[in-house]
Amino acid sequence: MKVLLVGSGGREHALAWKLSQAPKLEELHAAPGNPGIAALGTCHPVHAEDGEALLALAGSLATDLVVVGPDAPLVAGVADELRQAGVPVFGPSRGAARIEGSKSFAKEVMRAAGVPTAEPLSVARPPCVIKADGLAAGKGVFVCRDQEEIDIALRAAATLSDSILVEELLEGEEISIFALCDGARAFALPAAQDFKRAEEGDAGPNTGGMGSYSPVRGFGLAEIEGLLDAIHRPVLDELAVRGTPFVGVLYAGLMLTDDGPQVLEFNCRFGDPEAQSLLPLLEGDLLGAMTAATAGGLLSADLTATKNAAVTVVLAAEDYPGGVDVGSPIEGIESAEAAGTLVFHAGTALKGDRLVTNGGRILNVTATGDTVADARERAYAACEGISFPGMRYRRDIAAMAAHV
Repeated sequence: MKVLLVGSGGREHALAWKLSQAPKLEELHAAPGNPGIAALGTCHPVHAEDGEALLALAGSLATDLVVVGPDAPLVAGVADELRQAGVPVFGPSRGAARIEGSKSFAKEVMRAAGVPTAEPLSVARPPCVIKADGLAAGKGVFVCRDQEEIDIALRAAATLSDSILVEELLEGEEISIFALCDGARAFALPAAQDFKRAEEGDAGPNTGGMGSYSPVRGFGLAEIEGLLDAIHRPVLDELAVRGTPFVGVLYAGLMLTDDGPQVLEFNCRFGDPEAQSLLPLLEGDLLGAMTAATAGGLLSADLTATKNAAVTVVLAAEDYPGGVDVGSPIEGIESAEAAGTLVFHAGTALKGDRLVTNGGRILNVTATGDTVADARERAYAACEGISFPGMRYRRDIAAMAAHV
């Protein structure tokens, strides 16, 4: 099979790494890709949201499957443009992707499906959560515990979206639950936990994610299937009734409250950086499962989860999430990979033959081990060997899970 992977981040590098292991893969292409993906396939200078150019590229390559990694092109309707021309796509339509693209739409769907979620508030009063309604690269949610934080959040959210939502503040532990979907059925993947705040101790502003680990203690296959029955499958049914069946990865961010799990948000794609921890734990044919889902035939998938654990640490620019770093030389990746660590490129570029920074989140360092503690130790050892000017990372990723 010839596969075109759309996107350029760490999640897409992890997908490229996993897809490259598929027994039926003949050629792997990416648009636009990144230097890490270029080591696994051919990258093309086509923007991820340019549906017309992606359609032309898929046609010229005689692509058998397009896999769309990021949220923005899905919400923009790239999958629709490709499907209408007869190109098989793993990724939801514009209508189904609204589950992430509009938080108010997601709330409407959850209410109709009977899925537990935070209650809306008519006015912003502490404590509460303020959300920008549209896409915000993981930075559109503001937890407000006093009036000053509310005032700051309202101004910030207004710069991200024309409309905002105000909700009750849910307390508890957060987990991410993923399912491969074919429009009607959902296939469970391992649970993961990510770390959204910029600073250690879950302080500082929200980011796209500073690290992750998988699996999550207490959430084996039986528990995940129970969550899919209560959350994902009712939403799949509701979207199908609305004429927008969901094909792709449906990702629910959950808060484990004293009253049971409640949905914080839905996303229409793999998490980033959760995918970087989840994909190395999968055994079997991910490409085959994606192909079956695209054809509406995901009765089963040749995918199982190992008993290992994985931990991912994000190496970020000094000013992230407020700024980016461009053009700084990166050292030490080769030695980290030689030691068996996976290093996924998230914001890199080539300057001549030199690898340099090109973003806010620069690299994702992922290690596996028999336990979360083992994987964590290996991941942080690899981080210490990688460097670029101003590099920073949280040193408490999976710390509590490693000591359970």
